[in-house]
Amino acid sequence: MDVKSFLSQHRTRCGVEANSKKRALEVLSLIISEDQPALNADEIFINLTARERLGSTGLGLGIAIPHCRLSNCSSTIGALVTLPSPIDYESIDGQPVDILFALIVPEEAHDAHLQTLAAIAERLHNPDFLKTLRHAADDESLFAAAISLDQRD
Repeated sequence: MDVKSFLSQHRTRCGVEANSKKRALEVLSLIISEDQPALNADEIFINLTARERLGSTGLGLGIAIPHCRLSNCSSTIGALVTLPSPIDYESIDGQPVDILFALIVPEEAHDAHLQTLAAIAERLHNPDFLKTLRHAADDESLFAAAISLDQRD
């Protein structure tokens, strides 16, 4: 998995302030739309929250992978944020979330979407990797940690 193919330093933020699941999804939507002008923040937010209504994307261990498909998205786009204070995310283990790795994929990318989600989820369950993400001091070190996923294949 080539994380750099869908995650940029511009969409990687350390220490984002968000006091709720809704606010975290709003922030992720804004981060993505700022870097991808063809995508609208409101549309991203609406689709991410619609997906959350189907079931929480909180996977446990303090991580969530909010994701959705968009018709005007031409390739997989990721955004990674860490929160200084964990938030309630209705995760499967009941634990609050402090790492969110969002994915926006083209509407027709069913198989690729599922493969990318599975690969990210697998890597995010590595305790050493999670520790590295949580100890990142700034956006640059968080991005460097995230793309170190590429070397773990």
